[in-house]
Amino acid sequence: MENYTNDNTARRYKAHVSTLGTTQIHLRNPYIIAWWSAAFPGFGHLLLSKYLRGFVLFIWEVIINVNANLNLAMIYSFQGEIEMAKEILDTRWLLIYIPVYFFGIWDSYRTTIDMNKVYLLAEREEHSFNTFSIGALEINYLDKRDPVMSVIWSLFVPGLGELYIHRIVTAFFVIIWVVLFSYFSHGLEAISLLFLGNVQEATSVLKPEWFLFFPSIYGFSVFDSYINTVENNKLFEKEQRKYLKENYQSSTFQILKGQKVK
Repeated sequence: MENYTNDNTARRYKAHVSTLGTTQIHLRNPYIIAWWSAAFPGFGHLLLSKYLRGFVLFIWEVIINVNANLNLAMIYSFQGEIEMAKEILDTRWLLIYIPVYFFGIWDSYRTTIDMNKVYLLAEREEHSFNTFSIGALEINYLDKRDPVMSVIWSLFVPGLGELYIHRIVTAFFVIIWVVLFSYFSHGLEAISLLFLGNVQEATSVLKPEWFLFFPSIYGFSVFDSYINTVENNKLFEKEQRKYLKENYQSSTFQILKGQKVK
């Protein structure tokens, strides 16, 4: 009897369903993954489900960025105040930033190419994998979800789209950092003052060096939840097709090329 759990009886697996989420490998564009690493170090690796590497690079980016005043310098440069941007940059932190930043881009690109090759081999092997996981704290299983709903929830609060498709690890990480960015940037306080018409006060309380992290984390959450919803749906359909074929299709059934099946 064929084993439906990932017990290392196969050389490669396409997916693994656990209580913390559904992890799968599929074909990805290495340039897109590298672009996300350039937008924010760690995001490219998180898209590849390389969580530990992604967490390290993400936290490193936040710490170095804030201490080097990189976001503030970017704001001044956007305003044309180049001299002010140069003055506030702390080179003690900035020089550490550059090599690791490029490493993140290069490593995510290289890893994507490797994982694409692994996927093609795993697809050829087509070994069964577990599709249902139940534990004391959670239940997870393969099913179909709506990609549009993933986008909508991610737009409300980054991380909710990942919760919707049961990417618990990514969702937990993203939500924690959204809370931290909101707190240190005084973003919600500024929005409240803006609704009250206090534009000057809203601008003064806002901390732009923290607030500038929001576009990246919003964009990542929307993209990650949408792509993974689509790929999870494909995985569900492939697994369902394989199960029905093995258990219900007659061994003598043949599809003849160029003829309609009645």
